[in-house]
Amino acid sequence: MRRRALKCVVRAWRGVSVEPVPFHGSVRPSVGPWPAVDRSKLCLSWLPLELGDGAGDRAGSAGECLPGVGVAVADAAPGVPWDEGVPSEERFECWRDLMGRTRECDATSAHANSFEAELRWSELGAATMFWTSFRSARFVRSERMVRRSHGPELYHLTVVTCGAAASKRGRDQRERPGPGELWLMDSTTPYDVRLFGAGAEDARVQGLGIDIPQCLLPVPHRLVRRLLGRSLAADSGSGALLTDFLRGLDGQAQVLRPAEACRLGTVVVDLMAAWVARELDAVPALPREVRSRALMENVRRFIRHNLHDPALTPAAVAAAHHISVGHLHSLFTRHSGGETLAASIRRQRLHRAHRDLADPALRALPIHVIAARCGLLRASDFGRAFKAAYGLTPSEHRRAVRSGSVAGVTESA
Repeated sequence: MRRRALKCVVRAWRGVSVEPVPFHGSVRPSVGPWPAVDRSKLCLSWLPLELGDGAGDRAGSAGECLPGVGVAVADAAPGVPWDEGVPSEERFECWRDLMGRTRECDATSAHANSFEAELRWSELGAATMFWTSFRSARFVRSERMVRRSHGPELYHLTVVTCGAAASKRGRDQRERPGPGELWLMDSTTPYDVRLFGAGAEDARVQGLGIDIPQCLLPVPHRLVRRLLGRSLAADSGSGALLTDFLRGLDGQAQVLRPAEACRLGTVVVDLMAAWVARELDAVPALPREVRSRALMENVRRFIRHNLHDPALTPAAVAAAHHISVGHLHSLFTRHSGGETLAASIRRQRLHRAHRDLADPALRALPIHVIAARCGLLRASDFGRAFKAAYGLTPSEHRRAVRSGSVAGVTESA
């Protein structure tokens, strides 16, 4: 059945040169010949997958698939739905196969014959991150699967953003993770997880996940075991930082280069280590560099959330994190390529003002109000700094955007 599904997908891409590889229908064909590649070395920098009926269902965004090889994920040929010829009853199996690349288990669903799902998949060095939305399903990893597994031992971190969950780990540990809670499992213990869409019968579950090899987490496994199978709040501290970072990473993953993805994978592991250590009250046990990188991400998050405050100064940032101003300056400069903290705050405020001046929804707001919303209260200083950074005065930039001669900007800076 799986081989037939793959052939149907390949056949639907008429006029595209494709060499099928054994991903059982879950991988998009590429533009141009697909190089012969050892599957064990295949690295998916970004692979969107959409499964469902409707004329609007198409392949996802383009992105590099192989490091050092210019292979792109492409949209379907004009007028040819990507799922042409793939029976709806086989979609669940395709989705299950791809999920099983890091979360090997037996997945079942009452909706398997009419399954609909979306899956975004990203490799971040040794870590794997995904976002998925699907109809209610059950995932069982048996003792036999654990014994026969030859892959690396993994930690599975999940946050359900919409829907409900019920889990059983081992013989008798039961949990009901709520939306927004972090939930840690591993591949060395059997589990039985049920995920339900909230509301209508056909409602979907949505969630983010990150899978990392156990050997990468700088916290002894004997300590981490205390957290396994438990659902933990993520509304403050390092848990909130980790969740926000994963959401932001998911939003930007399509444009990440492989080198960037690997570096960000290291940050994810550091943030996960900081969160685990905090929950275990074992932060001092973390390596110094891990603590330093996690603190730096906390500082960056604090700055982003407080750019509107004119009182956001190096002293205020240091006080919020219970460190000296000198230590903060040293930390920030070391992790920001030499950029000082004050320069970073100024750059981010100007970028936010630059973006807001281009926003049609804020067209009625005076320039000085937009500047004040970004923590820039002195209009004359703002005008000079803005022109030095962008070559135009704020009013010239706003007029240029309205006339269409200059494009607006995105949130990233």
